[in-house]
Amino acid sequence: MKFPCPFFLMLFLCSFAAHAQDSLMQKATAIPGKYLSQVKQKSDKMEREVSKRSEQALSRFMKQEEKMKRRLGKIDSLKANNLFAHSIDSLGSLKSRMKGKLGKYSGALSQAGGGPYLDSLGNSLAFLKQSKGLLDQSKGITDKLNGSLKSVDNLKDKLAQAEQIKAYIRERKQLLKEQLAQYTGFTKDLQKMNKEAYYYAQQLKEYKEVFKDKKKAEQKAMEVIKKIPAFNDFMQKHSQLASLFNIQGATASAQSLEGLQTRTQVEQLIQQRIGSGPNAGAAVSQQMAEARSRFDELKSKFPDLDNAAEMPDFKPKEMKTKSFLQRLEFGSNIQFQRSNQFFPTTGDLAGQAAYKFNKNGSAGIGLSYKLGMGTGFNNIHFSGQGMGIRSFVDWKLKGTFFLNGGYEQNYQPDYAGVPEGLGQKWTQSGLIGVSKKYKINSKLKGNMMVLFDFLYNQHVPRTDPVKVRLGYNF
Repeated sequence: MKFPCPFFLMLFLCSFAAHAQDSLMQKATAIPGKYLSQVKQKSDKMEREVSKRSEQALSRFMKQEEKMKRRLGKIDSLKANNLFAHSIDSLGSLKSRMKGKLGKYSGALSQAGGGPYLDSLGNSLAFLKQSKGLLDQSKGITDKLNGSLKSVDNLKDKLAQAEQIKAYIRERKQLLKEQLAQYTGFTKDLQKMNKEAYYYAQQLKEYKEVFKDKKKAEQKAMEVIKKIPAFNDFMQKHSQLASLFNIQGATASAQSLEGLQTRTQVEQLIQQRIGSGPNAGAAVSQQMAEARSRFDELKSKFPDLDNAAEMPDFKPKEMKTKSFLQRLEFGSNIQFQRSNQFFPTTGDLAGQAAYKFNKNGSAGIGLSYKLGMGTGFNNIHFSGQGMGIRSFVDWKLKGTFFLNGGYEQNYQPDYAGVPEGLGQKWTQSGLIGVSKKYKINSKLKGNMMVLFDFLYNQHVPRTDPVKVRLGYNF
């Protein structure tokens, strides 16, 4: 049977359109090589930071234990040798292993140390490796992908080792506290170890939080990958949760979860222990409410703790684990001053940098440019009217209200109508007031300040004593 020519033409056009659509979709969803470079770069950086901080913590613990061993040796040499000799060797072994891989322990421990975000990141790379059509076809893309996978795996190893170190330190400091309770003179040493253990755990948590901050290429790539149904199936089979419970898809999930306690089984177990009836139920509810209240109280005091055994016996410094750059806060603000017979309406445009020395306080410096804008709507013209140097301190009062104080030097060279030599080119200001800060988005905060200049009466000519500034910090 012969088909008419228009049929073949229609078939060709449909095939061509489908092929063009597939090409356009592939081009639109192609994952750029920049994503792989960013993943490798941030993974390598975090691996170095975790290794450096872990080795630092282990060195401090070894030094502290050696010091305690010498002190205890003068009192009970046998006890000192039994209590510290093996531990010092173990600390040294942990330190040396930080320079290598976990070996046979790297499987489950690597997953446990990385967390959900690193798990998703690693699985996205593994998915791209078996679905290379999603990557752009730039030169060396396969090498970039393999390099990124290797960096993520190395990071998982280092985080798993760090979790081992945390667990060992946590158990070790508890054992020393029990064994040395009968001796005097070890309180300060134990407190130093407790501080080091606490800040080490918090530093690792800080690294993970910084690591989760996505750059533009990474965020876009993850959005594209998560829209692909095949990736969701891949995650069900290879995610951290799937490996933990041996889940291999929806069909096997019910079988894999067999043996885990259900809510009904837990309720039956409670009834067997304390009986049934309204009184028993009320007793359980009361105990659960008390436990929840106690837990919430502890969580409010120490929101960053992952384990109750890490609870410090001292008042932690919240900013201690923050790096210098993480403590810096940049911002800008604007202040307007009405015109008078000596100078035009001006707007002070300022930029500033602040250093957070406490979770509630910061200090900083800034520069301002004084822009002249004329004397009214019928006389608008722009001119340079000077500059200023600022210093300030911010301290949280309550909620989003802050106490703000500062000292400034302002330079204004020209005054209209002032005899030569009478106008001050440099004037100093002492400011104190309050500011209100509010959130604009996840990275930008707005603020409004009302300040009083208690040196305003020294200015010639006189300036306004009250300053209102609007700005933002990031």
